Amino acid sequence: MKNRLLAAFLFAALATPVVATAQGPTEPVAEHKMLAAGAGTWNAVLEMMGADGKPTKSTGTSVVKVICGGLWVTDDFAATVQGGPFHGHGVTGYDIDKKKFVGTWVDSMTSSVMTMEGTCDKDGKVMTMKGMSVGPDGKPAEQTMVTTVKDANTRVFEMFFPGPDGKPMKFMTITYTRADTKSDKK
Repeated sequence: MKNRLLAAFLFAALATPVVATAQGPTEPVAEHKMLAAGAGTWNAVLEMMGADGKPTKSTGTSVVKVICGGLWVTDDFAATVQGGPFHGHGVTGYDIDKKKFVGTWVDSMTSSVMTMEGTCDKDGKVMTMKGMSVGPDGKPAEQTMVTTVKDANTRVFEMFFPGPDGKPMKFMTITYTRADTKSDKK
């Protein structure tokens, strides 16, 4: 029985890429290209609410890379948060079938993976994603993440959790500035 289940699993895992290849590779669309425009190294300034309710400020670095033929971007993030090292890794893409942006995020503060999906405004300047993760109180909570592209070298990320009244409450803002603007398009 175990051998049959293993064989079925292996067949399904190996057959999936063959089916996708038979249809031809997926070519990046405008939404993928929009994500790819964020590739590079970014300096980050984090402002977040501390446990005492007072804002704290710290700095970090984000390295965004385009992978898998332009369909996905990875974000490797490192910063000092609450006085200690913080590391995070995200993967974001655009699901052509769902017509939504999709992503995952893992980091050094929790063993949970956050999956998210969302949309972008018609100008491609404001992306809003929603996902479930652990909230500031340690309980599961829906997060809303809004990334605003100010220009080719400046982006602002805001994270919201439900407040005591159930309305979105801003928990964190990260302002990103491109680290090397000499080689990037403006």
